[in-house]
Amino acid sequence: MSVGAYGFTMASNYNAHPRPPEVLVDGDSFYIVRERESFEDLIKGEVIPPVLQ
Repeated sequence: MSVGAYGFTMASNYNAHPRPPEVLVDGDSFYIVRERESFEDLIKGEVIPPVLQ
C-alpha cells in the first residue's frame, strides 16, 4: 500500500518538473488516482510584474 519516497507525498516540482500521475494497480487492473500535473498547474498563481514585461 506504499511506495515510499516514490509516492506523491515526497514528490516536488524541483527544476519545474510536473508531478507524475499516481496509479493504483490491483492485479490486472489499474486506476489513475491522481492526474499528472500540467505546465499550467506549475505556474498557477504566478504573476509577472509589469516592470518585467
